[in-house]
Amino acid sequence: MNLRSIPLFFPAAMALTATAATEEDTRPDIILFMIDDMGWQDTSVPFADSVTANNLKYHTPNMERLAAKGVKFTQAYACAISSPSRCSLITGANNARHRVTNWTMERDKSTDLTRDDIILPQWNVNGVQQVPGTPNSYVGRSFVDLLRQSGYHTIHCGKAHFGAKDTPGEAPEHWGFEVNIAGHAAGGLATYLSELNYGHDKDGNPTALNSVPGLEKYWGTDTFVTEALTQEAIKALDKAARYNQPYFLYFAHYAVHTPIDRDPRFYQSYIDEGLSPKEAAYASLVAGMDKSLGDIMDWVEKKGRSENTIIIFMSDNGGLATQPEWRDGPVNTQNAPLRSGKGSLLEGGVREPMIVSWPGVTKPGDVNRNYVMIEDFYPSILEMAQVDWKAEKDKPVDGISFVPLLKEGASTPEDRELIWNYPNIWGNNGPAINLCASIRRGPWKLIYHYDTGGKELYNIPDDIGEKHNLASSEPKTVEFLSRRLGERLRAMDAQRPSFSATGKPCPWPDEIK
Repeated sequence: MNLRSIPLFFPAAMALTATAATEEDTRPDIILFMIDDMGWQDTSVPFADSVTANNLKYHTPNMERLAAKGVKFTQAYACAISSPSRCSLITGANNARHRVTNWTMERDKSTDLTRDDIILPQWNVNGVQQVPGTPNSYVGRSFVDLLRQSGYHTIHCGKAHFGAKDTPGEAPEHWGFEVNIAGHAAGGLATYLSELNYGHDKDGNPTALNSVPGLEKYWGTDTFVTEALTQEAIKALDKAARYNQPYFLYFAHYAVHTPIDRDPRFYQSYIDEGLSPKEAAYASLVAGMDKSLGDIMDWVEKKGRSENTIIIFMSDNGGLATQPEWRDGPVNTQNAPLRSGKGSLLEGGVREPMIVSWPGVTKPGDVNRNYVMIEDFYPSILEMAQVDWKAEKDKPVDGISFVPLLKEGASTPEDRELIWNYPNIWGNNGPAINLCASIRRGPWKLIYHYDTGGKELYNIPDDIGEKHNLASSEPKTVEFLSRRLGERLRAMDAQRPSFSATGKPCPWPDEIK
């Protein structure tokens, strides 16, 4: 496809000529299907080298269908918590740079738990914004806005979680979305149930900060919120199909985040298979998400747009496997063979299921073992849309396009480094959860503990479960990765906690020998 034949327009030249306005824009439609809290193994699609017990537990035929059409990335990474991932997605900045290192909710309020011996840094509790003026937030440039300015119709459906309540960043419209369905500041939902009006009382007042907005027509209709969002997304696509322009749909499901409500369409079948009530409830959330994916794929096919539609599947952090109790009892999900889960810098907290289908580019049924990171979606989607853009000096983009990796034979450079920074206390004392930073380079992954100075080193291809800490037997690798992690964190002006007893900051990883 010849880029020069496609009408592109940017902020400096917003007006289209009469000729350009009548030209057909044949760039691909793009759908990013983002799931909340879905673990690497919460699917019948195996992302490990072999089928696992978890794969056998779930039925996700539409994920299988998408994987058969495209390429499956087995080493796709995000942050350990939702807000950092979504802020990296929308701005292209690494979470160490944008400093949204924990989940956001209310303006100017931290969601951290505390410890008497540690002073936590003043991280960007208000999230990310496109405009300056909001304290404790990072100002970035949205790739969605660039898509819109280049001629794409932009649709947001579901969870946003970019900025705190009462900040500009809370609204998807502020990020360049022309359509917003149910997106707001909250990172979860009060309930999936229409019987409870998705968290509203009989008078229509929200009963919680995370009550789902904008779906009033479905209240009391026995429509699970996953299905309500799907129906609204399809209505938005029906309208988009009548426009003479390509579209970008960011379908960010609230599923499979807590609460673990039962989706009645699928719950009983899992009970019949012998799952416990809580396991069956969680599996029903997964099944509902998968049906939604299938419905969107069906729409694309029925409209005859399959050959010019890119579909990307991703999750924002690992499955909730480390929290023993949540609301009404055990969650009963896990990420084996990965260790730990949401909130952790171990693989169970940051490795995600990712699939890319791009007809004519991706090889059907392919498996890609290169590692990619959530901020890579920013330049990748812009490249897919053939948008000519350049990062601004004060808004650097840390992501690297994974489009070259979609072609056979391409690989991640050996010196590619993935960085995580989590100088926070999320609320669990599980393995590699709180007050950590990490680097992945080649096969090696180093986790550094700010509070103790401890270091963990794993050879990920050889030890995907991170069972064997090689820090003592590989001192040169530890020293090298500690130096690189320290240099990268300082270069991005990352934050670190301090010790209460002295008021001094915890050492950087390369300051601990």
